[in-house]
Amino acid sequence: MDFSALIFDCDGVLVDSEVIAIQSEREILASWGLSYEFEAFVSRFVGLHNRDFHAALLSDAAALGRTLPEDFGKQIQANNWKRYETDLTAIEGVRDVTNAFRGAQAVASSSEADKLIRKLQITGLHDLFVPHIYSSDLVRNGKPAPDLFLHTAAEIGAAPEGCLVIEDSVNGVKAARAAGMTAWGFTGGGHADAGLAARLAEAGAHAVFASHSQIASALQGR
Repeated sequence: MDFSALIFDCDGVLVDSEVIAIQSEREILASWGLSYEFEAFVSRFVGLHNRDFHAALLSDAAALGRTLPEDFGKQIQANNWKRYETDLTAIEGVRDVTNAFRGAQAVASSSEADKLIRKLQITGLHDLFVPHIYSSDLVRNGKPAPDLFLHTAAEIGAAPEGCLVIEDSVNGVKAARAAGMTAWGFTGGGHADAGLAARLAEAGAHAVFASHSQIASALQGR
């Protein structure tokens, strides 16, 4: 089918932030007594809004009889941002995809709005998508609920069934499918492990791509 709109997740799709965040978060959480295997951490938490991520951490800590610092969320974010400001880069080939697609384009991310904007600014991608940059701050339920993708479609005037979503997370793929959209999985981020493609396919991705150049070729072939 022809797609009328292209919706990108941000972290791990446009900017290579997930590899930074996952390492940073697993390290600080382990220091507080919460240790997670890489695959379990990625499958559960990547793609969540911070409010849902933090709620899950509190639940896990309580189940283990542990107490997290009162400002644990702020500590996690501060630790991540020290690295983002110096190390964050755009994922190679983003502009190949944006140039290959002629319809409406937007970003729909679980990142908090101010942080989402800053990540795009750091990596030089902000002007590609402004003003169509949408955060889960705008909706009641974050991914894997469909709310953010439905909100984004409404904002850009696209029917959900005509939207193509590029996602790197299980939660994001589930959200896109729940919104009635086509979901393409992406494994080109630095955090992608050998099992990510299979997990995205299992979550419902219609196809999985290892690079943006592959996605651009697929779009041009349609």
